[in-house]
Amino acid sequence: MAFTGLIDYGMGNLLSVSKALAAAGGEIRIVRDPAELTGADRIVLPGVGNFGDGMEHLRDSGFVPFVREWIRADRPFLGICLGMQMLLERSEEAPGVPGLGIVPGEVVRFPEGSEKVPHIGWNEVTVRPGGGNGFFPESGAAQWFYFVHSYYVRPSDPDWVAATCHYILPFAASLSRGNLLALQFHPEKSQESGLRLLRAFFQKTGIGGEK
Repeated sequence: MAFTGLIDYGMGNLLSVSKALAAAGGEIRIVRDPAELTGADRIVLPGVGNFGDGMEHLRDSGFVPFVREWIRADRPFLGICLGMQMLLERSEEAPGVPGLGIVPGEVVRFPEGSEKVPHIGWNEVTVRPGGGNGFFPESGAAQWFYFVHSYYVRPSDPDWVAATCHYILPFAASLSRGNLLALQFHPEKSQESGLRLLRAFFQKTGIGGEK
């Protein structure tokens, strides 16, 4: 039976993510080795914490080449928070540590200013025309999601950006291309807005979710 593989590399809040994914639809399996993903129809890479630690744990658990090949084959992928940032080439948080390099660009820290860093709490997200490549339920509409981060992604190609947000400055709240969706915010903490987005991810990638 097809399932969604939730990658456990020691850096994710797996319980809340697993519950949210299960509520949105489909069978969820937490996996700790790439071999356990045999038969999966999509994978989810969550993550909280430091970019350098995340990449080290992902390498040590053997997932780096697997995730790269999975995404390059345009198989369904969802990255959450640190799981989005590690798609980039590098991060100011961990100089000299290469990211997955799927998305050209870098991860940078919010500048100090009138607002506190990290960015924590609910904020408005605006989806680009086209519904963020069809993943977001409502094209062009503002939606509210829950954020916890001090760094944001800055892709070299703006076409990667599916949705934007403003905190101190405008930044990419979501990236998307093909069957890849990546989110800076936490859908598992975003109540009905998050569940609606997870259902849309399941629907677009073919199995599970509400039809």
